[in-house]
Amino acid sequence: MNHLAKSSAFENVVNSQQKNHSTWKKFAAADVTQAIGNVPIVQLRNICRVGVTSECFLKLESCNPGGSIKEKNAIYLVTRAEEEGLLVPGGTIIESSSGNFGVGLAMVGAARGYRVIIVVDAKTASPFRRMIQAYGAELVDVPLHEADESGSMQKARMKRAKKLAATIPHAWYPCQHLNPLNPEAHSHYTAREIEAYFSSDLDAVVVGISTAGQIMGIARYLLPRFPHLQVVGVDVEGSVIMGTPSKPYKMTGIGLSFFPPNLDLSLLTRAYVIPEAIAYSVCHALARREGLLLGASTGAIVAGGLHLARELGPGARILMINPDRGDRYLETVYDSNWLSHHGFALIEGEHLDHAIASLSPLYF
Repeated sequence: MNHLAKSSAFENVVNSQQKNHSTWKKFAAADVTQAIGNVPIVQLRNICRVGVTSECFLKLESCNPGGSIKEKNAIYLVTRAEEEGLLVPGGTIIESSSGNFGVGLAMVGAARGYRVIIVVDAKTASPFRRMIQAYGAELVDVPLHEADESGSMQKARMKRAKKLAATIPHAWYPCQHLNPLNPEAHSHYTAREIEAYFSSDLDAVVVGISTAGQIMGIARYLLPRFPHLQVVGVDVEGSVIMGTPSKPYKMTGIGLSFFPPNLDLSLLTRAYVIPEAIAYSVCHALARREGLLLGASTGAIVAGGLHLARELGPGARILMINPDRGDRYLETVYDSNWLSHHGFALIEGEHLDHAIASLSPLYF
């Protein structure tokens, strides 16, 4: 293309932008909470051979304003609490979080003028801590000696959050792990976005399990509308949700030391319990083969989704849910010293393909 042609093309773009400026203004969000949702969906073609014969899609919830899907839970639960009078102007939001939900609440609290206190522990990575504090929220640390018999800090954090909420005036503790409204956020946001994108042409959706808010909200909304849809859960080795043996694990975003009350196993077709080494290896493969720098749990979710694609065969359409960005894991999952220190060796190339193929799902 010569200089004049380039100039003309540029002018056409500028003219088009000026012409549509008034249209853009119509879609401007009133504040950051109105910019949540409707994130991109990308097809994975390079990470594994099955991407050539099947349609493996990834919904990039990492593209939400604060970088994770948990902002949907945050804005939905805050709004409901305001409507019900549980959260009043000048009130305080208190929550136990290992990262993303705390960031989401801090973001929403900043936009709506609430004090926010997030209860964390030693497992909470430094980037999460810095992000929460950057929004003006406060951190309360629970010491490691309060861990339960499996080494998990979740119960101790929840106990501390509940105690704080009982002693601070006008405090509201959403308790994402036990809150029955938690799944509604994803029926309201995520599931409707999936329906709008895929109509009825989707074979399976693969979702991480933790508080069960995401997977249950999606399942309850989509299953009546997609009668042949498979809803597939993903957990991490060491978590007890799927009844597998408890052991310490470093993964955040999925996994619990107890069975989440919001989870209804009858809505799942199958589940995968993924070893951390495979999950972290998939994270690195996504970055290097697909140009996607994503969070730790995404590696586990994609590993399960790729195994499912092999099982369903050519032509299958599978959607996997990416919960968060990878930049908050640069000091852990994407750090070779951290991986080596904790005994994780990355699996690469055909060895990773074989590791994914060797996964064994649990059926319901």
